[in-house]
Parts: sequence; structure tokens; C-alpha cells
Amino acid sequence: MLAGAALQGFGLGGGLIIAIGAQNAYVLRQGLKREHVFAVATVCFLCDMSLIAVGVAGFGGLVAAFPAFTAIAAWGGAAFLGWYGLRSFRAALNPEVLTTDAAPAASNRSAAVTTALALSLLNPHVYLDTVVLIGSVAG
Repeated sequence: MLAGAALQGFGLGGGLIIAIGAQNAYVLRQGLKREHVFAVATVCFLCDMSLIAVGVAGFGGLVAAFPAFTAIAAWGGAAFLGWYGLRSFRAALNPEVLTTDAAPAASNRSAAVTTALALSLLNPHVYLDTVVLIGSVAG
């Protein structure tokens, strides 16, 4: 029974990680640039681990008790994704080549960690994947 649950969990996790989202793309970008890779990956790991734990612990009961939370989270996430999408569109208009040369870091650790936190916690898709989907399967 435990082996079946482990296989189901690995399969679900593998299926979710295949689709490269904003958080994954940012971690890959930081890795290619060799800028604050450990800090960024650690922040993303801790955020995902915490959100999965919240889902497994029964986040659905909290949402049922406070239905306005869902609407607030949805609009806040939509605003963030709109802003991030516009920023990405502007960056696409002025493309730069991303190299793996060990050039001096262009951004500081605080900015890199803040961006990782924003991409990890302000993206509504992460809540669907980690809290709702993984939490439901675990329950």
C-alpha cells in the first residue's frame, strides 16, 4: 500500500513539474546566470513544501469557512500575473541573450529572493497545484 501511494505521489509530482511555470523558469534562469542559485532554489523549495503541507493539513476547511478568501486571492493573483505578463512582454520586445558565462552578478541576493517569493506565493496556479490538487490527493 505504501509503495502504491509513493508511486502515485511521484507520478503526480512529476506530472506537475513537467509544465514549466513562472517559478521554474525563474530558477532555471538564475541557474544559467549563476546568480544566487542556492538562495532562490531554497526559497522555492520551502514555499512549495509549506504549501503542500497546508494542503495536506486540510486547507479546504479554511476556504469553506471564509469564502471571501478565494475571491481576494484570485484577484490578487490575477493582478500579479497581469503585471508580470506585461513586464515579460516588454522584455520580449528588447531581447537579450542569456549566457552561462560567469559574469558578475547583476542583481543582489535580496532582489533575487524577493522575486522568488513573489513567483512562489503570488501565482494562483501554485495554489491550485500544491494546496488543492496535491492536498486533495493526499487526503
